[in-house]
Amino acid sequence: MTARIGFILKGYPRLSETFIAQEIANLEARGFGIDIFSLRHPTDTSTHPVHDEIKAPITYLPEYLHDEPTRVLRAWQRVKNLPGYAAARACFSRDVARDITRNRARRFGQAMVLAAEAPAEITHFHAHFIHTPASVARYAALITGREWSFSAHAKDIWTIPDWELEEKLPEALFGVTCTQAGADQLNGLGTPKSGPVSLMYHGIDLSRFNPGTEHKDSSTLRIISVGRCMPKKGYEDFLDALALLPATVTWSFEHIGGGPLLDALKQKSAALGLADRIVWRGSQPQAEVIHLLGRGDVFALASVNQPDGDRDGIPNVLLEAMAMGCPVVATDAGAIAELIGHDETGLLVPGDDRPALAYALAHTLERMAQDTDLRKRLGLAAQRMVRAGFDTRLWADRLAGHIAKQVPRAAPSKTNKSAP
Repeated sequence: MTARIGFILKGYPRLSETFIAQEIANLEARGFGIDIFSLRHPTDTSTHPVHDEIKAPITYLPEYLHDEPTRVLRAWQRVKNLPGYAAARACFSRDVARDITRNRARRFGQAMVLAAEAPAEITHFHAHFIHTPASVARYAALITGREWSFSAHAKDIWTIPDWELEEKLPEALFGVTCTQAGADQLNGLGTPKSGPVSLMYHGIDLSRFNPGTEHKDSSTLRIISVGRCMPKKGYEDFLDALALLPATVTWSFEHIGGGPLLDALKQKSAALGLADRIVWRGSQPQAEVIHLLGRGDVFALASVNQPDGDRDGIPNVLLEAMAMGCPVVATDAGAIAELIGHDETGLLVPGDDRPALAYALAHTLERMAQDTDLRKRLGLAAQRMVRAGFDTRLWADRLAGHIAKQVPRAAPSKTNKSAP
């Protein structure tokens, strides 16, 4: 019998977090029982095929405490006399003294509901992202006497204060993260109970990414990109790069992804005189993403590190493009250089020189446009590398083994588990 684990997620399901859904599906296929606890309701109007494979029950915790006051009060009445409640309340009090926000209070309220409503058969809490979801998991674990762990990714590592990481890390049973840069950062701040934070790449389900034989018009460079329209994705710089391409390069650009900057990017593309060559498709399910990757000549991503620390890890869409044999142009921001070897499996430009970024991107895209042999060489090399080292089954086996060693199969003792 394997463990039954409560996964605490920011929101579920989300089109932009396929890697989390794939991980849950992989663990279920390996016999783990999963219960999903989501801090937010879904906002996407469609899902990916992997979401249909997941059997885990979903509980939506109160997104805003004032929307469900009776539920929160009932949870408090059930957990206030548990042995771990005083320690959880003291932990919360220390945290809120350094972060006096409604969001912090919401985390504790959600944790009480999680502690009260989680089935007793759940042996462990696991949070995806070490910021908000990990806070909820941490408080709920203290209340109920369970252990907790985390998967850290990118923004969550780099944008929360060191004091919070330094306190969370030694309290977690174990932690994993999806980039070496993230592992190095976290291990420099603390060590979970079972040892240093482990590197676990996500990988992708390669069976979904099969390069086709679609005819491509060699007279037009079809540039494609997939990503949320937000500052760290660098689409403003990318539009500037497109505007710098010489008239000798005939190109088109197609983008998939939603996000807060989408309307502003559409307006900028029109102001630059590029609108008639660009298609903004908004959020799309995975089948549409794969179709786009199959007909692109170049996949481009202009990620940039933000002043507040926000940055990319290794965007899964880069793995997906490379698995389809689509040559990649990207910056070296975040942990992207862990994946792409310059002039070996893609072309990289420096992401830390914002004034020069558009010029560097334009020069690189022009090089791709002029050299079809280069595109073919990079696309094939990237495809071989991803298929050899980023198969989700490989990393799922490693993660499953890691969890099996750490997570208890029996429920916590009756004195500490959630009240009936």
